[in-house]
Amino acid sequence: MSSAEPSTDPGRLSRYRTRVFGERERLQSAFADAAGHQQRVLADLLEFNAGTRYGAAHDFGRIRTLDDFRKAVPVQDYAALSPWIERVAAGEPGVLTADQPAVFFTSSGTTGAHKKIPVTPRFMHTTFFPFYYAAWAPLAEHFPDVLRSPGAVLNLKHDPLTAPPTTASGRPHVGASQVDFGARFGEPLSAEPGTRAPWASLPVAVAPDAHLEKMYLRLRLAVQSDVRCVIGINPAMVAALPYQLGLWWPRIVKEIRDGTLGGLPHGSPDPERAAELERIAARHGTVRPAHIWPNMRALFCWTTGLASLYLPRLREEFGAGVTVLPAPVAASEGPVGVALDRHPSAGSLVVTASVYEFVDADADLGPDVETLLPHELERGRDYHVLFSHVGGLYRYAVGDVVRVVDRVAGVPRVEYTGRATRSDAAGERLRDAQVIRALDSALRAGGLELRNVACRVRGAGPGPAAYEFALAPRTPWSADETARFTTRLDDALGRESPGYRTARAQRRLAAPTAVLLHPDAFLRDWQESVGGGIRPTQVKDRLFRQDTGPWQRLVGPTPAQGGTP
Repeated sequence: MSSAEPSTDPGRLSRYRTRVFGERERLQSAFADAAGHQQRVLADLLEFNAGTRYGAAHDFGRIRTLDDFRKAVPVQDYAALSPWIERVAAGEPGVLTADQPAVFFTSSGTTGAHKKIPVTPRFMHTTFFPFYYAAWAPLAEHFPDVLRSPGAVLNLKHDPLTAPPTTASGRPHVGASQVDFGARFGEPLSAEPGTRAPWASLPVAVAPDAHLEKMYLRLRLAVQSDVRCVIGINPAMVAALPYQLGLWWPRIVKEIRDGTLGGLPHGSPDPERAAELERIAARHGTVRPAHIWPNMRALFCWTTGLASLYLPRLREEFGAGVTVLPAPVAASEGPVGVALDRHPSAGSLVVTASVYEFVDADADLGPDVETLLPHELERGRDYHVLFSHVGGLYRYAVGDVVRVVDRVAGVPRVEYTGRATRSDAAGERLRDAQVIRALDSALRAGGLELRNVACRVRGAGPGPAAYEFALAPRTPWSADETARFTTRLDDALGRESPGYRTARAQRRLAAPTAVLLHPDAFLRDWQESVGGGIRPTQVKDRLFRQDTGPWQRLVGPTPAQGGTP
């Protein structure tokens, strides 16, 4: 996100740090009266939006307590709320909120039509900005040097648009990283680290949907800077960077030597830096980010889900002492948790932002499902997340599952474990989190490592269905290692999921199988998806893949079963 405030302002960093630390302190102070803050958030959203079409339909003016709110408003997902949202997107005033949306955020999914998430000024100032500023506090506190130079941060998700797509009402319909919060919402300090870098606004013309070329151009410029932090949020973007560095290396070195950018003159030729880069390549063979940026300090991205299986080794590509700071547990629709310290995976519930409710992750969501409040959650359990906030989302099931790690000052600290969708071919009802925990257990028991993994259900032939896992090993696996791994995985899935265990015992599911892929298979697939026009922020790790075409693209026409790839 860019900002209207000039980058030459000498006092900006001081004001930025004051705001960031101030928002963190306010959130931490709120933990002492978390229940009171939840009630105040509810009262505010009811009062502010009582006169809307939705508020009138659900008697907002008569609601006083959370129990009243639960009785009046059903649990709903985007599909249930979409008729209301479409009216808002068409320009009808006073439907969900008293103030009109300034923009509509897109969803981050890679299939189907993009959601239209209404984003109002009141939501941004009440719900979004406090948690958003606080999220940068650990970086600003422990790695202050990365904020002192505009070129010290490579922000992979920053992608401003001069002519964004719009809804029927003419409002921008874009990703959060494509919005200038300073200009749109009067928050000049809100520009993320790295959005004032020399590559933030590309100096050469490039098509808006030429995402790979934009990534190349930014990387080409960043190679000439002292980058100390990489921000990706989506860890698949961070994983792609070392691969792209190798893929584009000859072109990068040539353009630095020639003084060009995308084939056009840019700056002065730099044969000395080009020669230095060639020496680095000759010395190390495979060029890593750590070789190019020896002062790298931190990565900022989600650290859980599938990324938990590959991030420890990926971090080493950026440097032996690099810290990975977790991005907030949040979605386009709103925040859930934010890390206020250097915990590697979890963030505290943002009690001042939304009214939060939870449902056991193994339960089915429905309009009248019983919900739990934050003080009722148990450590080590997985839950569906619902939130209600002044921006017009009420008892909204965001589709994410979180796990309670611990409590800080009585407030749950949660980590993202995966999407709420289940794979259920034979009554097994497997969730992302269960499979990822089973994979982690099976890998650790054999000393094996992955660069990524996906799975699908095979059931076209005679006999019971079975899970097929596509695995990209970090180092080659023998046939014996692969066989032992699938046996351990089968056992671990049974421990994680009673439904899986029963389906296996009743022979409704056969034992899982493994397909070993090239180590770069998932990186190539990611690159191809982005090259096909999908924004990099939207191409995320995805465990369950029942779509035949993309699966075949990933594994190839005739993958080998087991053994060394």
